[in-house]
Amino acid sequence: MAQADQIIAKSADELARLIADGGLSSTEVTTAFLDRIDAVDSQVEAFLHVDREDALKQAGEVDNKRSAGEALGPLAGVPIAVKDVLCDETKACTCASRMLENFRPPYSSHVVNRLKAADAVLIGRTNMDEFAMGSSTENSGFQKTKNPWSLDSTPGGSSGGSAAAVAASMAPLALGTDTGGSIRQPAGFCGIVGLKPTYGRVSRYGLVAFASSLDQVGPMSHDVSGSARLLQAIAGHDPLDSTSLPEPVPDYLSTIDQPIDGLRIGICREHYGEGLSPEVDRAVQAAVDTYIEQGAEVVDVELPHSKYSVATYYIIAPSEASSNLARYDGIHYGYRAEKFDDMIDLYARSRGESFGAEVKRRIMLGTYALSAGYSDQYYNKALKVRRLIRRDFDDAFSKVDVILSPVTPSPAFKIGELADDPLAMYLSDIYTISANLAGIPGISIPAGQSESGLPIGLQLLGPTFGEETLFRAARMFEQRTDWHKQRAALA
Repeated sequence: MAQADQIIAKSADELARLIADGGLSSTEVTTAFLDRIDAVDSQVEAFLHVDREDALKQAGEVDNKRSAGEALGPLAGVPIAVKDVLCDETKACTCASRMLENFRPPYSSHVVNRLKAADAVLIGRTNMDEFAMGSSTENSGFQKTKNPWSLDSTPGGSSGGSAAAVAASMAPLALGTDTGGSIRQPAGFCGIVGLKPTYGRVSRYGLVAFASSLDQVGPMSHDVSGSARLLQAIAGHDPLDSTSLPEPVPDYLSTIDQPIDGLRIGICREHYGEGLSPEVDRAVQAAVDTYIEQGAEVVDVELPHSKYSVATYYIIAPSEASSNLARYDGIHYGYRAEKFDDMIDLYARSRGESFGAEVKRRIMLGTYALSAGYSDQYYNKALKVRRLIRRDFDDAFSKVDVILSPVTPSPAFKIGELADDPLAMYLSDIYTISANLAGIPGISIPAGQSESGLPIGLQLLGPTFGEETLFRAARMFEQRTDWHKQRAALA
């Protein structure tokens, strides 16, 4: 058991190297994490599905390849948890919705295929807000995931299951998706690293769509190296996704430990006003001081249209969601009501009985914004503001390498605390949403703790395809602090 405790305490990078060198077998590693899931997931409820037999079979195949002297992939033998919105033809893909409770995809997503090609062990499917709509993972159709640092607090959302799985040491790596902050916000709440890549850096093929022009798949891990290793495996052009861009993927791991000389950090003063928790403010200011000690230059930047980000997002995202989710009507796809009077009643009952309240709210918002007579007033205007937000970032990145900010206005909130106040829930993404609207990458890294012991995250935003810069800048902070080494004291 002591050895198992030592295994689950290691970073993904350490595990990958030990497995590659023969210091550990993938079967030993996978068994340790499966046992951890058995021990603590009844408290956290991060996973929707774990197939122990299949995970050990995958691990055994990696060990056999190694024993036979065959070439191994960059994630060989390392367990990875996958958000239940990414199709895998060998598993059900529910999107945490009753609508897709029995859906088994006929094909696998691009990123799942990449993980398999990299010899990773897919250890389980993680809980999420239904169809990735939410900021707390309270909107799952099946269960509420808890924050491993405080079981009466949320892990954030919508990738809360993936974040909690890593934070509770049930998996060293996880995949999430980020439409308005759904990787970075739960990463910040759970004290781990989470990266939203540039839009188009990672294929969305096989990702069940929420808002197609905003969704991105990204890595979650204990430290920056783990996320760099995972992004390396899943990034790159995919001809099956027309929004996937044919840009070369840098070797992130080869440069990650190289500090950036004269790093220019942009600070937007509008980020530090009303609504920001003093605890978060202090942690972020301490992080700025850490960078200054390493020779970084702080530059004031202006993002004048960022104040419209939340409003713009909640026009565009629900509009796309209402269109994407129209297919789930009980006839073409998804749950079908058992009792109905006619075709219209079949549609209404099937959607009414299977969608949760948050999904219905966003479908109604989006349908209204796209309706005749209102699309110019709302949707088309939001698209124009989105271009202005992107222009602000382009101007800022002509002066700085990264923009530093909080991830969230406060540490993790209590389960149920914002359940009846959707607007307050939406504002928890106020620092993350603009990156999705602009299509730029952003990373959340552990940077402190509140007085009650909850993690506090730090966000770095970079220019388009600036992931390598983000990893190096984040690693500079990590090398001077030990927040990424802290683990939730979950028995």
